[in-house]
Amino acid sequence: MKFKLIIALVEDAKTELVNEAAREAGATGSTVITAARGEGLNPPKTFLGLTLEGQRDVLLFLVEEHLCRHILEAIAREARFDEEPGSGIAFQIDIEDAVGLGSQIGTIQQEIEDEI
Repeated sequence: MKFKLIIALVEDAKTELVNEAAREAGATGSTVITAARGEGLNPPKTFLGLTLEGQRDVLLFLVEEHLCRHILEAIAREARFDEEPGSGIAFQIDIEDAVGLGSQIGTIQQEIEDEI
């Protein structure tokens, strides 16, 4: 079984929506890193040295490669990445090896069989 890591950087207000969309699309779990900061094309505005932007969260999803694109598209749709500039981004990277997924393998295999 091959895995990919989906990394999504989203506004903290959209974290739960993105997490739910990923689960509905086949993700079996996630890790959320809160209070990240980022800077896109336009630097954030500041007032007395404080940024006026909300915080971002980093969501990590380790998913089976056959489900990855479907989950990535569900995340993009829910977070409205293409409709709302600055709402976040998501991307995938290949994982060479992973351990500690024993409790999730059965569910992952079932999801793959359902998709194929």
